[in-house]
Amino acid sequence: MQDTRALALTFEVSGLPPVRTEALSIFAAGHRQATRVRALLQAACAAAQRTGWTPLSGPVEVDLVLRCPPGHRTSDASTLLGGVCAVLQDKKRVASIGLAHLGVLVDVALYDDDRQIRRLSYVEEPAEDFSYQVRVAAVPNVV
Repeated sequence: MQDTRALALTFEVSGLPPVRTEALSIFAAGHRQATRVRALLQAACAAAQRTGWTPLSGPVEVDLVLRCPPGHRTSDASTLLGGVCAVLQDKKRVASIGLAHLGVLVDVALYDDDRQIRRLSYVEEPAEDFSYQVRVAAVPNVV
């Protein structure tokens, strides 16, 4: 029987992506990135439900396109990618900090673990308002 799961998922989010810049988990209740984390989880959840997405367990690639007003860069690419990738992985491995405040969003995962990432890309585009696009896709296993 043929596997009919979607192998790529692309979605848009208004505002800025969460950044990962400190030892404190961005999932901690009251973290200053909480609004951004929640916005990303809600957008990922809606896209996954719309397409029937199931979390990938093999190699993945993650693409991030940040749209921002010229001259208003917010953070460096590595902290933006780190924040997005942390949010999109399965959060059960960080359950030691308590994730009840996320409600049903705690179950939103596009892949199991960020150790699966084999390719990353980051692009900035000029725009009037901040927004970003995320694409997660399966990477074919190469033997």
